[in-house]
Amino acid sequence: MNLEQLYLKLPVSLQNFGCSLEGLRIQQKRYGAGFRRRLEESKLRGDWSREEIFEFRDQRLRQFVAHCATTVPYYRRKFKELRIRPEDIRGLDDLRVLPILKKQDVQDHPAEFVSELASQYKCDPVHTSGTTGGGLNFLSTNEAIEEQWATWWRFRNWHGLEFGTWCAYFGGRSLVPIEQTRPPFWRTNYPGRQLFFSGYHLGPTNFESYAEKLRSAKIPWLHGYPSLLALLAAYISDTGFDLGYQPRWITVGAENLLPQQAMLIERAFGVRAIQHYGLAEAVANISQCEHGSLHADEDFAAMEFIEDEPGRCRVVGTNFSNLATPLLRYDAQDIVWTGNLKCDCGKPGRLVESIDGRQEDYVVLRNGTRLGRLDHIFKDMVHIREAQIVQHEVGAIELRIVRGPNYGGDEERQLRLEFTKRLGKDTDVQISYVSELPRTSSGKLRFVISEVEDNEPLRLSVK
Repeated sequence: MNLEQLYLKLPVSLQNFGCSLEGLRIQQKRYGAGFRRRLEESKLRGDWSREEIFEFRDQRLRQFVAHCATTVPYYRRKFKELRIRPEDIRGLDDLRVLPILKKQDVQDHPAEFVSELASQYKCDPVHTSGTTGGGLNFLSTNEAIEEQWATWWRFRNWHGLEFGTWCAYFGGRSLVPIEQTRPPFWRTNYPGRQLFFSGYHLGPTNFESYAEKLRSAKIPWLHGYPSLLALLAAYISDTGFDLGYQPRWITVGAENLLPQQAMLIERAFGVRAIQHYGLAEAVANISQCEHGSLHADEDFAAMEFIEDEPGRCRVVGTNFSNLATPLLRYDAQDIVWTGNLKCDCGKPGRLVESIDGRQEDYVVLRNGTRLGRLDHIFKDMVHIREAQIVQHEVGAIELRIVRGPNYGGDEERQLRLEFTKRLGKDTDVQISYVSELPRTSSGKLRFVISEVEDNEPLRLSVK
């Protein structure tokens, strides 16, 4: 029995204690000795001119490229093959001499991307699944983790959100046993001041208990997947539920915020959702300012917006904060729209009109519960190349898997177990192994495809 299985068998009081212990560990990792300094430095750079921020970015990039070419086996070989010198890359535009890096390249040869100096840094493992569902594990330095969270808190500070504010989190973490049918469907992390709401129990029979908990707790900050927050917002709007207070902040991430979701959230809670875009690989970061504009965080990563049609760009990034696992020109597999945009806030980053990535359908369970983002299921599935969930009928899904070379029976058993924990035993799961997955006309892989009629309940609620 692993720790998660043991946790799920504990009484609620001890599960809250376990969440708090884990919360304390995470606090210490994210907000270490250098966090406050990094946050203050990051906030100062937010007032720089565009010329100053670009020069800062390119200076970091030059140092990072030299580090890659001399200490990372993959890049040392690549620079030699291409007959490129590190000093040839002086700024963002010069990166084009290097090929674009795919996630599969890192998955297939993970050791090749680890710096030979990594043992000299304090590092932690990071897990991500991204939009394709294929797992990726890599090392990140503690300094890089602190810088990433400092950049995210800078964005939150722009909106008056201060460190230590209580947060109600609606996401994909498995903190409540899937077989549980009665509240509480939430657990508390006291050191992190977080109330975690299970995304796997947010269905028609439980909407009221979720709303009542929010009403009694009166937590000022709601954060999570827009698909989950929009479901709760739809219930509040459609039933006229009196929440009894108005949250001050709603922030969303991990999914693209769709227009109908933004409308529902604002109508139900009386506050506009604030959007943020980031990746665990730390190759790109985009933050929404107080004026509602989306700004590239130029000081955090070297982001390339590669246009494939007017205004439509692929996001390719370089994570110059993480010296342990450097990624040059990493394909984020997301799309942004750019244009001739201006913002009066004065922040220096390039502007993005919208983020057209991570758009996913819902999976509908037999009891009517609709689940949004399910990427947590694949976070440690490093031998899965890509994954896609297809729903042809309510209560049943087809899981399409592109296997990596080391995928085997153990991975399939673990995969079925993870789906059962989150979707329950009454959901039929069929696994199909395919050589490749189809893309949309824009080149994106849709993680969830639903053929269930009226799968988008939000349309029914937008008046």
